[in-house]
Parts: sequence; structure tokens; C-alpha cells
Amino acid sequence: MIFKPLIKIVVSLGLVALPSLTLANQNPVSGHALSVVGFGDSLMSGFELPVQDSFTAQLEKSLKDKGVEISIANAGVAGDTTTGGLARLDWSVPDGTDLVILELGANDALRGISPEISEKNLAEMIEKLQKRKIQIILAGMLAPPNMGGDYEEKFNAIFPDLAKKYDVPLYPFFMEGIATQASLLQADGMHPTTQGVAVMVKGFLPIMQKTIKQPTVTSDTSDTEQ
Repeated sequence: MIFKPLIKIVVSLGLVALPSLTLANQNPVSGHALSVVGFGDSLMSGFELPVQDSFTAQLEKSLKDKGVEISIANAGVAGDTTTGGLARLDWSVPDGTDLVILELGANDALRGISPEISEKNLAEMIEKLQKRKIQIILAGMLAPPNMGGDYEEKFNAIFPDLAKKYDVPLYPFFMEGIATQASLLQADGMHPTTQGVAVMVKGFLPIMQKTIKQPTVTSDTSDTEQ
């Protein structure tokens, strides 16, 4: 992913966490560790970072340190768009997955892809996962300010709108806490350093912990088919 820093954006968004699945290690029926897939672009894959410093690796370690039996697979692909994500979703998320962290859209904004297309692709991905009874945490993104006010308004509304429509937990801005901090970005000014990822993980942990501890909810997508 190529991500321009959001220099003048001040983000003060709260977390929205809705009921979801039960921790596998607390569920005597399942008897297996929670299986999670981080599905996204280079922000998820860990662009130019050692494998152990990626978002998925750091998140998994943080949760294991708290006693959570969990495995988080990294299905991030640098440069991926929502169109690319939709095309590879089925084979990138294996059977037996309990939860997907869905993080795509930044490259759509940088390329000026129509927000309507991005929203449609994300909606299809959510529907596909819900049909498989896989829980989702939707990781939001904000459009770069240089895209213009009209584009920014339409793009930024995608994630809260989808979270509400499909009743999924939303983390409003995946780069919360680092997007305007040069010291936490690599030399390209676009991707997080190891320390930057640590800040992202710290911010993401509360919604992750709350989501996996809530009672299981079976989503009914019969009225959301497109």
C-alpha cells in the first residue's frame, strides 16, 4: 500500500464494539484456539518490517501475553484494493476461521476509486464472511485531504455506514495515533515503523478483546443481499 500521511487530520473517534463470538479457550464446546485472519493491504502485511513486527504478529503476541489462546494469520497484500480483496477473499480466509479483521480501502482512496465501488466491494466481502458465520471487525480508513471535500465526505462515510448496516464492530481509523506522527512512520512517510505498529496494536486491543469475549451472534444477511 502507498499511504500519504494525513498531516492535518485530527482524529478523535470512539470505538464501536458489538456482540460477537466467544473466546475459543473459554468455550468448552469448541476446544480449539481462536483462529483469526488479518485481511488487508500493506498496513496489515507489515511493509518493510520483519515478520514478527507486523500488525498481526504484534497483536497475536499481545493477546497471548494476556492469556488468550489465539492464532492470527497475516493475509495482507501490499497495494491491494477492495476489488483485489474481494477477488481473493474466499481462498485467503480458510474454513475454520472464527474472525476476520477486514482492513481495506486506503489504496482505493489514494487512486481516486469511486467510493461507491469501494463500498460495494466491502459490502460483498462482509456478506460472504457472514454467510460463512465468520465474525468481522471492520477497520476503517480516512481519505487523504488532498482528494477534495466531496470525495473525503463520501469515502469516510463508507465504514460507519457498513458497520451499522451489517451490525459489525468498527475500529474507525486503522492508523489512529500514528498518521500524523513522523517519528512513527518509515522514511516514506506512509508506512508505520515497528514502534508505530505497536501504537496501532495498543489502540486496537480494546475492541479486539471486547469483540472476542461477547456472546456469539449469528448474522442474518437475508435482507442485505445485493
